[in-house]
Amino acid sequence: MSALNNFASHVLSKKSLQQSKKTPTSFINFSQFFTIQNSPKTPSRISLVCPINAVTEDREAKTSQENEKKEPNKNYTEVERKIKNSLLSILLDKDRFFNAAIVLGAGTLAITKLLTIDHEFWHGWTLYEILRYAPEHNWIAYEEALKANPVLAKMAISGIVYSVGDWIAQCYEGKPLLEFDRTRMFRSGLVGFSLHGSLSHYYYQFCEALFPSNDWWVVPAKVAFDQTIWSAIWNSIYFVVLGLLRFESAATIFGELKTTFWPMLTAGWKLWPFAHLITYGVIPLEQRLLWVDCVELVWVTILSTYSNEKSEARISEESEAKSD
Repeated sequence: MSALNNFASHVLSKKSLQQSKKTPTSFINFSQFFTIQNSPKTPSRISLVCPINAVTEDREAKTSQENEKKEPNKNYTEVERKIKNSLLSILLDKDRFFNAAIVLGAGTLAITKLLTIDHEFWHGWTLYEILRYAPEHNWIAYEEALKANPVLAKMAISGIVYSVGDWIAQCYEGKPLLEFDRTRMFRSGLVGFSLHGSLSHYYYQFCEALFPSNDWWVVPAKVAFDQTIWSAIWNSIYFVVLGLLRFESAATIFGELKTTFWPMLTAGWKLWPFAHLITYGVIPLEQRLLWVDCVELVWVTILSTYSNEKSEARISEESEAKSD
């Protein structure tokens, strides 16, 4: 019996050895992905080291380098950056560029003309002498122009004043300094040049002929006549001609004139009666338009605002109606 048992165990052990030889064992080297860390207090543990993290870090480094190349040069100071941006904005915006060129050109021309009135006599002059005699000699040149061609001289002054006055009005309405409407300013200057200077020249002569006396009541009478008859006529002319230059219909022009006539007339009473006390009481006849044009810088701001706000409001309403 014991012999049979020994034979059976021998046979079974032989089969198991044969099966183990038939089944191959494959080994995978995980040393690239795993590291074994031994701790004296805890048993051995396996921690994973992912090569994917290294690849991600390399990509992030490349992306940050590309972004740094795309960013503007940070060596510029804050002031240089602001100047550069402002210059680029002016160059890119054609309207502002043209407006700045007009203002710069006109200002340079005016200052040059005023300061070089005595350029033929500058030999040996100091800068102090040039600046000292420039106002006096410009005034003499203006008086000579009045004697040579008074109407043209007054037309030129009124054209300049009405252009600058409309520019001031646009700035008062909220437009930036160099974003004014050139067409609107040209219309106002054209009306001042072609109508205000010439008509005012003949009006002041007519007013002197109408009130030839030097009595005390003459000055108040001239102021009253100016602020009723003449103001009503001139305000209407200015309003109608601007409407025609905007190519508006007659019905639209007279409708808006009817709405703004009384407010424009009463607005003038807040300014002109006090100014005309000097006009008719102190200023000589040939110099009156120059004084009046100086005050006109304020009045044209009011007049242009009244004349254009109705038209601009109507245009905006029509555009909104079309869009709806």
